[in-house]
Amino acid sequence: MSDRTTDSAAVEAIVAGDHADPFSFLGPHADRVTGETVIRAFLPGEEPAEIIAVDGTALAPMRRVHGAGLLEARLPAGALRGAYRLRLGSGREIDDPYRFGPVLGDLDLHLLGEGTHYRNYEKLGAHLVTHQGVAGVHFAVWAPNARRVSVVGDFNRWDGRCHPMRLHPGVGVWEIFIPGLAEGTLYKLEIKARDGRILPLKADPYAFAMEPPPRTASRVVRHGAFAWTDGQWMGERQHHNSRDAPISIYEVHLGSWRRRLDQGGRSLTYRELADE
Repeated sequence: MSDRTTDSAAVEAIVAGDHADPFSFLGPHADRVTGETVIRAFLPGEEPAEIIAVDGTALAPMRRVHGAGLLEARLPAGALRGAYRLRLGSGREIDDPYRFGPVLGDLDLHLLGEGTHYRNYEKLGAHLVTHQGVAGVHFAVWAPNARRVSVVGDFNRWDGRCHPMRLHPGVGVWEIFIPGLAEGTLYKLEIKARDGRILPLKADPYAFAMEPPPRTASRVVRHGAFAWTDGQWMGERQHHNSRDAPISIYEVHLGSWRRRLDQGGRSLTYRELADE
C-alpha cells in the first residue's frame, strides 16, 4: 500500500462481496509506508461515521473510499491505544467485528479438520460468548468448497457483503465474532460457490433453535440453559443398555404427523405433541 492510496482491486472485491480474506483489509492495519494506523469498515447506509475510543472520545472521522459504503480512517502512528469503536451517523455506537481475532484455537481447528472433534457442536454453529472483553455471538461453519461465507440477518439487512467470515485454509472452517448480537437473533448463512454463484440462503446445520415453520431462519439461543430433570434415568441407564437386551425402536416425523387444521395447518409444538 502506498502513501494514502487504497488498493482499488481490494476495494472492489470488498464491495462485491468477493474478497478472499476480508480480515486482511477491513479493521485496523498498519500502513508500512507512513506508519499510520488505517481502519476500514464496510457500512452501507451508515455514513457519516467516525472512530472513537471505548470511553467515547472521538479519534478520527472516516472518509468515503467507495460510494457503496466502504469507509476509511487514518490515525497517526501510536494514536490508537487499545480497542476502538465506530460511531455511526445515526449516533449508534458499535464494535468493529474486524478488529477481533479468531475464537477457534489451533487444537479445535486441527480436530475439526481431522474429523475427530467429538464436541464439535460446542464450536460450530452460533454461540453467545464474551471475546476479548466484549459480548456477542461467535459463528462458525464447515464449508470447504465455498468461495465466501457470510452471516446475514436483520442486523445487517440480510446483506452478505457486510459480515464475510474468516476462512481457516486447509480446514474448511469459516468463523466470525459479531459483537453486540444477543439471544434471539435470527440469522442464516450466505454462501458464494467457487464459480461465483450466490447459493440460496442456508439455515445453520448446528443451530440450537429455528423459527417456527414455515419460516426457516436459525435463531441464537444460549446453549446449556435447559434444566434437565432426568438424573435418575441417566443413573440407571447403564443397567438397561446391554447389547444383548431386546429393544424396540419407534420413529415419527413430528413436523408432518399431526397438524392444526383449524389454525392454517400449522405443525404442533413439542408440548402439544407430548400430549398426543
